[in-house]
Amino acid sequence: MLSTENFDFDLPEELIAQTPLVDRTSSRLLVLDKETGEIEDKHFSEIIDELEAGDALVMNDTRVLPARLYGEKPETGGHLEVLLLTNTEGDTWETLIKPARRAKVGTQISFGDGRLKATVVKELDHGGRIISFDYQGIFLEIIESLGEMPLPPYIKERLEDPDRYQTVYAKESGSAAAPTAGLHFTKELLEKIEAKGVRLVYLTLHVGLGTFRPVSVENIEEHEMHSEFYRLTEESAAVLNEVRAAGGKIVAVGTTSIRTLETIGTKFGGEIKADSGWTNIFITPGYEFKVVQAFSTNFHLPKSTLVMLVSAFAGRTLTLSAYQHAINEQYRFFSFGDAMFIK
Repeated sequence: MLSTENFDFDLPEELIAQTPLVDRTSSRLLVLDKETGEIEDKHFSEIIDELEAGDALVMNDTRVLPARLYGEKPETGGHLEVLLLTNTEGDTWETLIKPARRAKVGTQISFGDGRLKATVVKELDHGGRIISFDYQGIFLEIIESLGEMPLPPYIKERLEDPDRYQTVYAKESGSAAAPTAGLHFTKELLEKIEAKGVRLVYLTLHVGLGTFRPVSVENIEEHEMHSEFYRLTEESAAVLNEVRAAGGKIVAVGTTSIRTLETIGTKFGGEIKADSGWTNIFITPGYEFKVVQAFSTNFHLPKSTLVMLVSAFAGRTLTLSAYQHAINEQYRFFSFGDAMFIK
């Protein structure tokens, strides 16, 4: 049995990046060779050296919703903070509400002088609520005008430019958090990578906050992942199969891209096919990767499912050793931090 404690490490608080760097590509890049155990310290712009003509670079084009809403109960004037997590069906969303005790089933909530209204229809664990919205017009436009960007709780600084919590290729609205491995890319760097002969491929996975939470059970096999919506188009699947047939590597940008590709690979016996649906795949040591051959990712929270995923690919001992190297070398951690490339 692997215990959650097997994925713990001491992280000095001052290494948690509070603000993004001015130049996205100036982040540092730790390159880890999982076969030799060799570690190299580079800059993110040098990721192009890790890619070869004929490879596929797979990116998650989800766009973060300004998903934090501030509303009030019309009958009492009591204030509620609502965080949109997942669009479950139609105008119904899974949310987190604070304070949850004030949001019983049947509670009405008004946002933006009544431009947007909601009713609590179901109570979930840990402050979770299913709510149904009522509005006139286009929902995403209303959310864009009323909502705030939902930065992770470990970021205390105010974000001056909300676009720095979006990737430059963000397109499909629906995430509660950014696929942060992609924040390091600029359009110019992607153009250089493409000019080298690397195929740029996009998929969508709408990130839920459950992805980032530390695991609270001792035995990791008892942890339940939240479901997240994913989509791989026919066009993207065709490119990936062409790359595979020609002997190129499939390189994922971030754990969300990995989880999408491996969900599909698991579903179709290792084959890559266009697909969409909901995934709660939990990748832990012992998992056999079916699609992804290398990837970039940020540095993650201790005891999180993301550290477990990285450990499944590179091995737990080597992963934690690389993390200790990053700590010793003062790498910046988490959403606005530096990156690592594992091959």
